[in-house]
Amino acid sequence: GNDGIVLKGKDSLADIKGQNVNLVELSVSHYLLARGLETVGLTEKDLTVVNTSDADMVAVYGTDDVTSVATWNPLLSEIEAMPNSTKVFDSSMIPGEIIDLLVINTETLAANPDLGKALVGAWYEIMGLMSGSDDAATSAKTYMAEASGTDLTGYEAQLASTEMFYTPAQALELTNSDALVSTMENVAEFSFKHGLLGEGAPDAGFIGIEMPKGTFGDASNVKFRFDPSYMQMAADDKL
Repeated sequence: GNDGIVLKGKDSLADIKGQNVNLVELSVSHYLLARGLETVGLTEKDLTVVNTSDADMVAVYGTDDVTSVATWNPLLSEIEAMPNSTKVFDSSMIPGEIIDLLVINTETLAANPDLGKALVGAWYEIMGLMSGSDDAATSAKTYMAEASGTDLTGYEAQLASTEMFYTPAQALELTNSDALVSTMENVAEFSFKHGLLGEGAPDAGFIGIEMPKGTFGDASNVKFRFDPSYMQMAADDKL
């Protein structure tokens, strides 16, 4: 639910038809919009996307001319709280599709497996710290809140609306799922339609995406891999 679409003076996503929609073009907000439109039988041809910096989003929404935005927290919460505003779609309606990842170059990882272990170990050390309720957890989350432009209350609100994978076992469940294959197909389709796969890409499957449950796209041109082995080591306490 940390990414959402807000309309001014309207209360249904279908009302977005014909509007200008301010968002960071080609971002997860843009993807969210595309997926949301599918649920009400619309496409991007039914509206106009206006590329807007996230730094300007709250200010432009405060003007009379802007009636629709797609954005993320903490901006989303701030905009939703403004008068005559309704959140009509958010990422909780496409669960597991907007994923925060720790990504490393494949060749670098193969040459430096200890780096992978160190990064994953540090990741879950912090996840363990964040999931606590002691002073150390509060201090860590306060620091993260300030770094992301909000306060502790705002940051905890974001955490509450995020499906957090505090343990490697939780992350493994998604990584090893059939649902991830479908999600990556959706991402690839969006990327192809918006030219993100390059001018020479003939279709959404031009670039292969490798996952535990299968590869979407060209298996001879894999450029992105979901590797559960380090998460599994963390789960098994073997890092």
